[in-house]
Amino acid sequence: MRTGDATLRICPVVGVGEVRPGDDLGALIVAAAELCERDIVVVTQKVVSKAEGRLVPTDHSDRAARRRLVERESVRVLRRRGELIISETAHGFVCANAGVDFSNVPDGQAALLPRDPDRSAQRIRRSIKAAGGPAVGVVISDTFGRPWRRGLTDVAIGCAGVLAVLDLRGTADAGGRRLQVTEVAIADELAAAAELVMGKDRGVPAAIIRGGAAAWFGDGRAARDLPRPAAEDLFR
Repeated sequence: MRTGDATLRICPVVGVGEVRPGDDLGALIVAAAELCERDIVVVTQKVVSKAEGRLVPTDHSDRAARRRLVERESVRVLRRRGELIISETAHGFVCANAGVDFSNVPDGQAALLPRDPDRSAQRIRRSIKAAGGPAVGVVISDTFGRPWRRGLTDVAIGCAGVLAVLDLRGTADAGGRRLQVTEVAIADELAAAAELVMGKDRGVPAAIIRGGAAAWFGDGRAARDLPRPAAEDLFR
């Protein structure tokens, strides 16, 4: 994968092991990987939720209990189809089942989204530095569906030290025409790229993006700014 003339390398972080409540994710990542200055570290929501203790007891076979949990984590239910609920979370995310995850967690538990994913990303970034690692950017990824498109992809629900959105409005395109509406969801693109080496069934909780990603290293709009405001959403 290339951006301009800069090659991106995407490497899985292996050897982290099972993450438990209270674990220091930054220290675990430093111990498992060789990080370089201005790397982008993408971490899955699941392990962030586990480390932050965002696990709740639930009977996976009790459909009514699962539905109540999803509804509790929703601020608004948009659609229902069978057991599937499309809802809006307190973060502003519109997603399936309010982001409540029943897979890859201990039996009898469900994982909830982090309370403040941007703050979680900042905390991981600081803990990487405190554990002797370099200055890196951090993206927290989660798997979402998309309207009108089949399949799933990973998107950013939290970030720190990364330009979440690259605003190109007012700049010129290759033909010299001024761009009017173009905003590139950089953090989402990084999350989707990292998922290619993490997968859903490999037990890989993080990935490192190195190279051209350094161009997007820095503070900017947070991942909380990525969801489109309802007033601008033509489909709600």
